[in-house]
Amino acid sequence: MSARQPLNLIDRIPGDKAAIAKRTVKEQISDRLAYMIHSGLLLPGDELPSERELAATLGVSRETVRAAIGLLQARRMIEVNQGARTRVLGRGSMPLHESVGVLGGLKHRSLEEVTEARAAVEMQVVWLASQRITPAQIARLQALVDEQRLMLGDPVRFQISDQEFHRLLYSACGNALLAEVVFDFYGYALEFRRLALQRQGAIASSVDEHQGMVDALRTREPQEAVQAIRRHLEQVHRTTRAVMKR
Repeated sequence: MSARQPLNLIDRIPGDKAAIAKRTVKEQISDRLAYMIHSGLLLPGDELPSERELAATLGVSRETVRAAIGLLQARRMIEVNQGARTRVLGRGSMPLHESVGVLGGLKHRSLEEVTEARAAVEMQVVWLASQRITPAQIARLQALVDEQRLMLGDPVRFQISDQEFHRLLYSACGNALLAEVVFDFYGYALEFRRLALQRQGAIASSVDEHQGMVDALRTREPQEAVQAIRRHLEQVHRTTRAVMKR
């Protein structure tokens, strides 16, 4: 894979490419959780982690998490009760955030087609990230992996952390457009990823693969990083296909 490789795949990706207005941190956190609810990764009845846990996973203050939760509560997407965990209610009245508008164009695509396109873009993203990632970004990714090892019995918390891990990984490529495009691919068929993660040992395997990606990024060797993400994508494709065929 060459630094001069053209990125014209972007021109063939469906969805609205209009500029996204800048949003506050609380709105960004609200969008991320709304994304998971709309995609089916978080389902009605799911209990969210505590404010403290969410703040640690997402790298923001508890006040920011509380404000983001308030936005979703106002839209009847979640329910907050004193002395009990915050629960997911459903999609409410909040439309999909425009940053995931491409999902509307992908939902009718086959798993094989999306997997191939995602791999082409994501390997380019990771190739760039291996050369541009900062020590602080590597440290943050490692911190997330360390936390994920404590989430093997908590799929909801792991799913939130997994989304944050991939978001940070993509942003490390230094190209916001590529990061947004590959994150849209990440969102394809997330409701099936939830089922796949219920298999015994599935979360542990994902955590090990995340560690492999962080280790590869530390080497600053693009080919090692690309191999690590390829192994992860192959596992995601294999396990997602298995549950989709049930």
